[in-house]
Amino acid sequence: MLRETMKHIAGALSSAADLVMPRECICCSQTLERNEKHICRACQADLPKTRYWVLRENPMAERYNDLVQRGMGDNVRFHPYGYATALYFYRGGFRNISKALKYHRNFAAGKYFADQLGLILKESPFFRDVTLVVPIPLHWTRRWLRGYNQAEIISRKIARALGVPCCPGMLVREHLTRSQTHLSQEERARNVSGAFRMGDEIPPSVRPGAFVHILLVDDVFTSGATVASAHLALLRGLEHRISPHNLRISLATLACVER
Repeated sequence: MLRETMKHIAGALSSAADLVMPRECICCSQTLERNEKHICRACQADLPKTRYWVLRENPMAERYNDLVQRGMGDNVRFHPYGYATALYFYRGGFRNISKALKYHRNFAAGKYFADQLGLILKESPFFRDVTLVVPIPLHWTRRWLRGYNQAEIISRKIARALGVPCCPGMLVREHLTRSQTHLSQEERARNVSGAFRMGDEIPPSVRPGAFVHILLVDDVFTSGATVASAHLALLRGLEHRISPHNLRISLATLACVER
């Protein structure tokens, strides 16, 4: 009885708040109905999902693996193919989803879409054996100025959906790099080359003889230079702990920029 009463009170307060300050769709700015969260039904239906989670080889995964192989240079050696997927394509008003989290501290919306991605990964045959999740780190100065790391917020929701640890201390961003926004693909690669190193947070599951599937997580996949650099840092940092044959490093982001 008390629970039902509290629900009615919460509903009434929510309705009153909507009258004073109507909630808007994060993508199209239309007023949301009472049972809509962050995105209207029309935009949710039109969300340009990549559906890469059902394709072992897809354009995002091919770009990702190609950059990793290039980064290895003459030290090319076998290691398992890295899967890659994003929830949606970064286009039109849907760009506001990741921007709202990254620049406007809209944590509720970020977690809402991270939950959607987490549920998809849990059902995907390529990601259901992930053993740990690692967010792409910010340099400590940028983290201090912003107050949070958007990739870590997404990672924690994904890790919870998969039932595995989230290890934000496993990678460290050693160098403060320039913003990638206005750089060419070649400039992006040079900008983040050697930017990461292994951190001190190594979970017990990373041990000789074990198969380890690490999921790197970021908000948007653009050129792939940043995530490829992070991938290489993990390979270098783990080469004396685990056989490359037993280490798969995959990638998931909220959005993917189309080429």
